[in-house]
Amino acid sequence: MTIQQVFRILRARVRLILALFAAIAALGVLAALVIPRSYTASTALVIDAKSANALLGGLLPPQMLNSYMATQVDVITSRRVLERAANDPSISNDAALREKWRADTGEQLAFPVWLANRIERGLEVDPARDSNVVTISYGCAVAEQCARIANAVANAYIATNLEMKVEPARQYAQWFDERNQGIRGKLEAARHKLSEYQRQHGIVASDERLDVETARLDELSRQLVTVQAERNATRSRSGQSGNAQTLPEVIQSPLLGGLKSEIARLEAQREQAMARLGRNHPEIVRTGREIDSLQRRLNTETARIVGSLETADRVNVAREEDMRAAVDRQKEKVLELKARRDEMAGLEQEVRTAQQAYDLVTGRFAETNLESQAQQTNVFVLSAATAPLEPSAPRRLVIVAMSALLGLLVGVGVAIALEMVRRRVRSESDIIEVLGIPVLGALPGTRLAPPAR
Repeated sequence: MTIQQVFRILRARVRLILALFAAIAALGVLAALVIPRSYTASTALVIDAKSANALLGGLLPPQMLNSYMATQVDVITSRRVLERAANDPSISNDAALREKWRADTGEQLAFPVWLANRIERGLEVDPARDSNVVTISYGCAVAEQCARIANAVANAYIATNLEMKVEPARQYAQWFDERNQGIRGKLEAARHKLSEYQRQHGIVASDERLDVETARLDELSRQLVTVQAERNATRSRSGQSGNAQTLPEVIQSPLLGGLKSEIARLEAQREQAMARLGRNHPEIVRTGREIDSLQRRLNTETARIVGSLETADRVNVAREEDMRAAVDRQKEKVLELKARRDEMAGLEQEVRTAQQAYDLVTGRFAETNLESQAQQTNVFVLSAATAPLEPSAPRRLVIVAMSALLGLLVGVGVAIALEMVRRRVRSESDIIEVLGIPVLGALPGTRLAPPAR
C-alpha cells in the first residue's frame, strides 16, 4: 500500500476518524476533570556518609559509600521509621486522618499501623546519583497534609538514625560499666596482695637490696679465694717443717741470722783457741757452753717459727671454713631474695595486667558513655517540605494531549483496518492492482487519477 492510497483511505473515512478522535479526546478531557487532584511535598536530606560516627570520627572506606546510602534508603522506608512518623503529633492529631481511619478500619486496626501503611503507599525515596542528598517525597490529596507527613518521615528517620547510634553505645556503656566494677575489684585485690607481700617480707626496693647482697656475695667470694690461697701457702711451708732451715721465714729471720753468725764466730774462735790452748782449757770450755746456749736458742727460735707456721695454717683453715660458711649463707640469702623478687615480679605483673585491663575498659566506657549521650547525627535537613501550590497530578494538559493523540491514532488505525477488511477501488492503480487489467480511460468528474502509462 502506497502513501497515496493511505491518504485516499483517510480522506474517504475522515468522518470516522474525526468521530473516534472526538470521542477519545472527550473521554480524556472528562478523565482530566474527574480524576482528583494530588499534591506531592518533598524534603531533602544530606547524609554525611564519609563519617559513620560524627562524635568519635572514623571514615568509611570509599567502596562502602554506595552500600551505606542504600542502607539509609532502606531505613527510611522501614516500618520502624514509618510508625514513628505516624506517631508524630503533627499528623497523629489530624482530625481528617482520624476520620478516614475510622471509616476504613472501624478502629479495628491501630491508627499508627494504618497510617504507616498509608504513608508507605505514597512515599518515594530518591537518592541522588553521585551525591549524598536523599529526597523524601509524599503524595496525597491535601497539600498541607503531604508536607506534614514528608517532614514527619524525615524527622522520624533522623531520630531513628540517632537512636541506631546511641542505643548500641548505651548498651555497650552499661556492659563496660559492669565489667569495670569487676576489673576494679581484681586490680584492688592484686595491689593489696602485692603490698601485703612487701609488708610481710619487709621489701621496699627489691632490686636495690638484691644488688647489695649480690655485691656482698662477690666480696665474700673474693675473700674466700684469698684465704684459700693463704692457707695453701701456709700448708705448703708447714709441710717443710722437717727441713726447717730451708723455710723462707727461717732464712729471712734477722734473729736467726744473727744467732747463726754468732755461733759461726764462736766456733771459729774456739777452733783457733783449741790449737793454742788445748781442748780442756777453761776458755775453750766456756766458749763451747756459749755455743751450746746459742744453738739451743737457735733451735728454740726455729721451732717457734715452725710452730707459728702451723698455727697460721690452722688459723687459715678456720678462716677458710668461716668464709666458706659465710659465702654459703650469703648464697642462700641471695637465692632467697631472687625467689622473693621473682614472686613479687609475678605479683607486680598481675597488678600491671589488671591495670591495663582496667585502663582499657575505663577508656572504652568513657567513649561509649559519651557516644550514648550524643544528640548529633550525620543527617541534616537541606530543605524542609512545604505545602505545594500546584497539584502534581493529574496533569490535565498532558492527559488531553495524550487522549487527542490516542484518538487520532485509533481513528487512523480503525480506518485502515476497515479498508483492509473490505477493500475498495479508489483509483486506477487500485483496478490494476486488484483486477490485474489495464485502464482504458476514466469518466470526467470521478476524480480518478490519470491512467497509468
